[in-house]
Amino acid sequence: MPYILKWVFISLILGICIGSASAGFLISLEWVTNYREEHKWIIALLPVGGLSVGLLYYYWGKDVEAGNNLLIDTIHKPEQTIPFKMAPFVYLGTIITHLFGGSAGREGTALQMAGAIADQFSKRFRLNAEERKILIIAAVAAGFGSVFGTPLAGAIFGMEFFLIGRLRYNAIFPAFASAICADLITKLWNAHHTHYHIDIVPELTFWHITLAVFAGILFGLCATVFSRTLKRTAQLFKSYISYPPLRPFIGGIIVAAAVWCIGTTAYIGLGIPGIEASFQQTAQPYDFALKMVFTILTLAAGFKGGEVTPLFFIGATLGSALSLFIPLPLGLLAGMGFVAVFSGATNTPLACSIMGIELFGAQAAVYIAIACILAYLFSGNTSIYGKQMIGEPKNKRFSALTGRRINDL
Repeated sequence: MPYILKWVFISLILGICIGSASAGFLISLEWVTNYREEHKWIIALLPVGGLSVGLLYYYWGKDVEAGNNLLIDTIHKPEQTIPFKMAPFVYLGTIITHLFGGSAGREGTALQMAGAIADQFSKRFRLNAEERKILIIAAVAAGFGSVFGTPLAGAIFGMEFFLIGRLRYNAIFPAFASAICADLITKLWNAHHTHYHIDIVPELTFWHITLAVFAGILFGLCATVFSRTLKRTAQLFKSYISYPPLRPFIGGIIVAAAVWCIGTTAYIGLGIPGIEASFQQTAQPYDFALKMVFTILTLAAGFKGGEVTPLFFIGATLGSALSLFIPLPLGLLAGMGFVAVFSGATNTPLACSIMGIELFGAQAAVYIAIACILAYLFSGNTSIYGKQMIGEPKNKRFSALTGRRINDL
């Protein structure tokens, strides 16, 4: 009972603070997205926005620039308290990115805001090193669950994302309590979450399972292409542009020029309309590739925001396009891709399977789980989180990799 009561109290505090922060962020994001779409000329200022973000982090935010990787490092080896300025810095950086037309998501911002807010309580609650790890895990669960409206997936994600192949069960109660509380608080603020629906789920047969396996493999390969290309593109920006604030400036020029050339804003921002459309009509075969290019250029150049919502777009449109070749219902393939590419890019198959069930319903659970697990296996030793540590390799032949970080491979 003392343990339960202690973490109920802490989870309530985290839920109120993080849920309110997520609600404010979601409402702000919706406003700037609508403003950009109504005033498309503002995309021409994307290089200026990128320069401002670059200057902000170069002169005042070097100690928080690692973002989600800083959270992972803190969970593995708690040292100094995460600076609170991470929260306002990443909030401002993400809002600027979306206002001026960068292609980014919201998960990274929610996690960093949550981690920065939560870690300020570690000393006040007199938590030891092990309890502080649990605190950050609970914060990540609360941030993820509240920003997507999926508290169960958020709780699993918090326990799964930092250590590939293993779960931290000592954090299970704080993670679930914090995620559920934060989600309730976000809803009390009337923050909007997008809802999706899969119209047709076919009967489970060996043939349909085989098709789902094939689709899952393709989603995994897509995830590894995204992760590897993002890393290499970031390295190219660093090698050719030595002054960091100029990287998002140059990247902003490239992205803004590309938007002007193709004549559409469908591949910038969160891309929610494209995701919704992919469940209703067959996406173009190039939609997922264009979103991948815009997102990689935006994030590799140094703009702020998450990768997850763009990964939703990439996966959903890829799945929708695959319906031309794979005889499974359009909406089901879009839903499978929605979570499976995310699963492969983050090595979190359990959280993504639960997320698919929360978003699309239990009737598609088996198909979603197959896609997420196969994508996880076929994405290889890659991740959008370079500081992820391998707790248990995907194949016994690679047992020597246990304890290694993705960036070190």
